Amino acid sequence: MKLRRLLPLLLLTSLAGALAGGLLAHMLTQRAVLLQSGTALPRPRTLASFTLTDTAGRRLDNGALRGHATLLYFGYTACPDVCPATLATLRELYAAGVPADLQVWFVTVDPQRDAPAVLAQYLAAFSPQFVGLRAAPDSLAPLLHDLNAYAGRRALPAGQYSMDHSSTLYLLDGRARLLAVFTPPFTAAALRADLRRLLASAATL
Repeated sequence: MKLRRLLPLLLLTSLAGALAGGLLAHMLTQRAVLLQSGTALPRPRTLASFTLTDTAGRRLDNGALRGHATLLYFGYTACPDVCPATLATLRELYAAGVPADLQVWFVTVDPQRDAPAVLAQYLAAFSPQFVGLRAAPDSLAPLLHDLNAYAGRRALPAGQYSMDHSSTLYLLDGRARLLAVFTPPFTAAALRADLRRLLASAATL
């Protein structure tokens, strides 16, 4: 008698488990976003706290990321190649019609030479909409670490130096969460397609 009574309960439990497993598999499949030029995170990740200063002297923290998508890039104005090439691609992305609320944050890894006026003038040559940001090396280090990014000084002859740095673009959504990373080579067309796909997906997570 007891076994007969347990059988329906066992069947219902097994059915519920199967349905839950199927639903989870479906959700994971739906969340998988294949990109042309980068890698999407399995789940959006909130950034650790940070504080940066823009070229007008305003302090920006995680809250400044909310309400719009952001492409964040670490570079410096004396960079001879990858930085201007990346910014030129982002300028083309804007010209081709990006999501209306997208911002570009250019965070200098060389605050010693990239004074606010220098940074502002440099970015204006690409787009007046690009946001230039600075922080002392000690203050910038936590953000670099959180994004698995790198910046290091390399000595050159005659007391000069250059900066080695990551050339990755980081996509953050309007809730200040990291959605994806993009590594060179970049193209404006691929980035635009990926951004539309990612931001549409992020709205459901």
